Amino acid sequence: MGFMEKPGAAADPRSWQVALYEPFLTMLPISGLSISVVGRSRRESTICASDPVAVRIDEIQFALGEGPHWQALRTGAPSMVADVVHADHSGWPMFGDALLQLSVGAIFAFPLKMGAVVVGVADLYRATPGQFDAAQVATAQALAESTAAPAVRRATQVAGDDLPIFVGIAPEMRRAVQQATGMILVQLNLTATEAFVRLKAHAFTTGRPIHWVAHEVVERRIDFRSIPD
Repeated sequence: MGFMEKPGAAADPRSWQVALYEPFLTMLPISGLSISVVGRSRRESTICASDPVAVRIDEIQFALGEGPHWQALRTGAPSMVADVVHADHSGWPMFGDALLQLSVGAIFAFPLKMGAVVVGVADLYRATPGQFDAAQVATAQALAESTAAPAVRRATQVAGDDLPIFVGIAPEMRRAVQQATGMILVQLNLTATEAFVRLKAHAFTTGRPIHWVAHEVVERRIDFRSIPD
């Protein structure tokens, strides 16, 4: 069940991303997922996502700072919502409201661990409601554990690359988002983390993907000095 990179991975910049998330899709009854890693500065980077819905779930949770993702990261235990429509979202009210606008029936967050340390999260979703049984929970936990080290290694490599992640995968890792974060940093005299949070929050409140907003910032159609806090 361990992670194994596919032959020829170096030839396709996306192949390593598919290799990270594909075992989850193959072995679990889910529709999609994203995988994120926590760096030494405690800033998170989403390194892969299987589809646009997974990307949107990721964006909303990061923009709001609440949801099963953050609970799994904080507690080191899985956080599972088997029925999005009928669940109690009092622990993450804003995320719960936003989630109801998506075609999502269930969501699951499994921490990626290296030993006792949580180094990231795998955020899974189903298009229809449905809980994991005990065997599926064990499978998800084993996949998350085996994915942790390769995900951290890839996050480190991507952070040092001068190449964008391809369209449809991990928008916050793309060059446009990095450039936009730097521009917002200068405009508002913020730290890089604060600038990134502002970018994500604006994308969420305007209902647009973060990479769309980033391109507008880079092309100087948006200036954050003119946007109220």
